[in-house]
Amino acid sequence: MNRSKIVVIEDEPDIVEVVSYNLKREGYSVLSVDRGDEGLNLIRNQSPNLVILDLMLPGMDGLSICQQMKSDPIVRDIPVIIISAKGEESDVVIGLELGADDYLSKPFSPRELLARVKAVLRRGPTKEDQSKERIVIKNLVIDVARHEVRVSNELINLTATEFKILYQLASQPGRAFTREQLLNRVVGLGVVVVDRNIDVHIRAVRKKLGDCSHLIQTIRGVGYRLVDG
Repeated sequence: MNRSKIVVIEDEPDIVEVVSYNLKREGYSVLSVDRGDEGLNLIRNQSPNLVILDLMLPGMDGLSICQQMKSDPIVRDIPVIIISAKGEESDVVIGLELGADDYLSKPFSPRELLARVKAVLRRGPTKEDQSKERIVIKNLVIDVARHEVRVSNELINLTATEFKILYQLASQPGRAFTREQLLNRVVGLGVVVVDRNIDVHIRAVRKKLGDCSHLIQTIRGVGYRLVDG
């Protein structure tokens, strides 16, 4: 039985009930709290495997919790999934920039919730400099050592920038990346580049990937993710 411990920080009782019920049914151990300050204390005391975090909370807001978590060496590697309401897209972007791993927009289905939870827990804590020599997702193969990309064994000709973007997305499948995060990883911090340049590169990559183009998903108002299912 799955005994991963999940902390849910949410102040809407109906959402807590739905989230807790579905997670427990899958075998997860669930602890919930409805205040941000109490949630941060719970995280530090329990060291859970995952935190599901609402943005609008009494006591301390979700962004402050995320920021404090990621600046604390004891709990900073605990993955975070943000729960956001419509109209909070800018806050979601900030949360991802602070180090959150993914997000769900309200309302969401239990199936989507469980899929995201499983994807994040499957990845586990990931070092930023961790490298994978070969990534295989369905018919897509990324060979880092050879700097090659193949779809259904057919060699795909990508530019250096396109390769870096695809590799970054594929190295953590399911994780949501903001445009700024992708730019920082591709061209480096401190380089002034227009955000929307990433969109142009993504369109080019999708076109070249052909049958695998659907693996790259656009997250409206946020950025992109590459799915593995």
